[in-house]
Formats: sequence, structure tokens, C-alpha cells
Amino acid sequence: MAKELNEDTSFKVSVKTLIGIAFAIATVVGMWFALQADIEEAKELPVPPPPDVTRMEYDMKDQLIRQTIQTTADDVSEIKDDMKRLEEKIDKLR
Repeated sequence: MAKELNEDTSFKVSVKTLIGIAFAIATVVGMWFALQADIEEAKELPVPPPPDVTRMEYDMKDQLIRQTIQTTADDVSEIKDDMKRLEEKIDKLR
């Protein structure tokens, strides 16, 4: 019952199927060449220079960060003083 494949075996393919297969192959080949062209174009694009952080920039950023930390510490200190005064007022009201 199982058919054997040999030189005399034949099969039928419609013209519509052949056109579909040819179209699929043409699409894949076209996409391949388009991708290769995009890759070559990307290779020719200028490379951006590496981001160099100068010593001056580093020092300025470091100073800004330290100043921000100190400002935050001062604000926390003020808030603590305000909390103590509020707690004293609340204690006096009781």
C-alpha cells in the first residue's frame, strides 16, 4: 500500500503553485540583497567619537553631587529641628 519513490514516480504541480514558489523565492532573494546593501551602508557611516569625560567635567559633577548631598543634609537638619520644636509645643499643650 505504501508507494515507492523511484525514477518512474511522477507528481503534478499546477502553474499557480509554480508561480507562487517563484514569487516566494524572488521575495527572499530580494530581501537578502536589500539587507546586504543596508549592512554595507551601515559600515560606511561615520563612527561617533567616544564620549570623553574631561577632568574638568568630572570635577564639576563631583562638586555638584557633593553640594547636593550637603544641601540635603542641611534640609534634614532643619526638619529635625522643626520636629523637635513641634514636639515641645505638643507637650506644652497637654
